[in-house]
Amino acid sequence: MKQIEVSAAIILNGEKILCVQRNENKYQYLSLKYEFPGGKLEPGESKENAVIREIHEELNLDINIIEEYLTVFHQYPDFKITMYSFLCNCTDISTLNLKEHIDYKWSDRAQLLNLDWAEADLPIVNKLIGLTI
Repeated sequence: MKQIEVSAAIILNGEKILCVQRNENKYQYLSLKYEFPGGKLEPGESKENAVIREIHEELNLDINIIEEYLTVFHQYPDFKITMYSFLCNCTDISTLNLKEHIDYKWSDRAQLLNLDWAEADLPIVNKLIGLTI
């Protein structure tokens, strides 16, 4: 089974968190789901550099990593994922431009569970709102 490594950003703007919605996907279980933005590590790339690069490429945002947050190991039907997540802030959210996603929301922690999340992102959501799994 294919194994991928990705880095994801939990981008904070005051009390709000950036949540982005995936486009339709060949994997129905990921289509139109919300996720924390990020992407795959390139060969030899650090997880920190990957998240900074991916956020700039996908959202036109420059982020600063505050701290590493949670590493998630998840198995989907077609692949396994290791997702490194980072709490981040952004110097200028006005440059936000969706290049790969179809929607975004700035959500309060209490409202995160109102979104339809990709399964691998749920442990991060649960930690953010204080639920144990």
